[in-house]
Amino acid sequence: MSEVNDSTRRRGFFREAAIRLISPFVDYLDGTRDESARTVWLRPPGAISEKTLVESCIRCGACVEACPADAIFALDKSVGEAVGTPVVDPDRAPCVVCDGLKCTTVCPSGALLPLVGPGDITMGAAEVYAALCVRSRGETCTLCVDRCPMGERAIRFPDDGPPDVSASGCVGCGVCQFVCPTDPKAIVVNPR
Repeated sequence: MSEVNDSTRRRGFFREAAIRLISPFVDYLDGTRDESARTVWLRPPGAISEKTLVESCIRCGACVEACPADAIFALDKSVGEAVGTPVVDPDRAPCVVCDGLKCTTVCPSGALLPLVGPGDITMGAAEVYAALCVRSRGETCTLCVDRCPMGERAIRFPDDGPPDVSASGCVGCGVCQFVCPTDPKAIVVNPR
């Protein structure tokens, strides 16, 4: 009987140790990480450098109001000095690269600069986690490529397997992350 208890205790110990080791990584991928520790955000199109944006943004909310996709929101007080500045969270709502890039035209402080066209956007870049992509298991999914507002200039499929992202064509809008059906996401946008 004590052999069974010892074996059960050992399994429980190793199970708990494994959970403690991988939980932070899973939380990171799930997006449940502590946002107050974050220093780099996915900013709207036309955003100037992070430090300068935090200093120059007057937190008026004009970009938030102008966004037709409701993709831009103001950071809450848990983030310290970046409170009230505009961000995009692709898991919540991605930038849809709207006609006229409205958010960039209404900013009175210069924290978001007007852009000539979608190709001038440099919000971030998508990164593919091939092991998480359903296409790596032979399943059919084309959502990330089908919905990308930049088209094959930004993302396309090779003959088989997960998508390839073009660093020069991807603007970091987050549409691919938003539509990705896996949990955690097989494609994630990293801010530039």
